[in-house]
Amino acid sequence: MLSAESIKKIDREIAKYPADQKQSAVMSALAIAQDEKGWLTTEIMDFVAHYLEMPPIAVYEVAAFYNMYNLQPLGKFKITICTNLPCALSGANEAVAHFRQKLGINFNETTADGKFTLKEGECMGACGDAPVLLVNNKRMCSFMSNGAIDQLLEELSK
Repeated sequence: MLSAESIKKIDREIAKYPADQKQSAVMSALAIAQDEKGWLTTEIMDFVAHYLEMPPIAVYEVAAFYNMYNLQPLGKFKITICTNLPCALSGANEAVAHFRQKLGINFNETTADGKFTLKEGECMGACGDAPVLLVNNKRMCSFMSNGAIDQLLEELSK
């Protein structure tokens, strides 16, 4: 189900916890699986549950609760923009409008070419850098003016 390399990574995460607390590595295991597969199918989540010796429903609950996990196929670049109040007061709503205009999609949609998916996110802990966004859950971009958005989209389109 997962490559030997991904299993090694999960085993390194499991080793960080007491032997009887393997399930503590569930978030890391899901992230590793998602990095390999692109999104989390029920089969992948079942595999993680079995590997960590926990009920599948517990894994589903974690994956469904956190927006960093993709439960369906997305574009090559998932752009998650914070729309909480501090970001909204600092231009997030305008940034969202600009993304919608540039990409021709709304939240939870993917461009026809499969390149971009736009998601709405909760606070990312960088209110002073608002508006902020994440690219593929790993790269935070701050002070996202229309010009900065254009530059980011150009860079990602290459």
